[in-house]
Amino acid sequence: MHKKKLRMKVFKIFLLKIVQFYQIGISPWIGKHCRYIPSCSDYMIQSLTTYNLYRAILIIFKRIIRCHPWGSSGYDPIK
Repeated sequence: MHKKKLRMKVFKIFLLKIVQFYQIGISPWIGKHCRYIPSCSDYMIQSLTTYNLYRAILIIFKRIIRCHPWGSSGYDPIK
């Protein structure tokens, strides 16, 4: 059981580092096009630091699904 928790924590840190790399290295080049506040990358960081890995991934997935040209926009906090 301890190894599973450790793996989850390592994977969570890995995901956070990927998002931070995106924010620092990629996002400045492509500009801001997010429909929501906070941006999807900030939303992902907030959800990963607030919830367990499974719930965070579910929340992030739902957010990405909502992000389309016919969807809503504006303030969308983590629930």
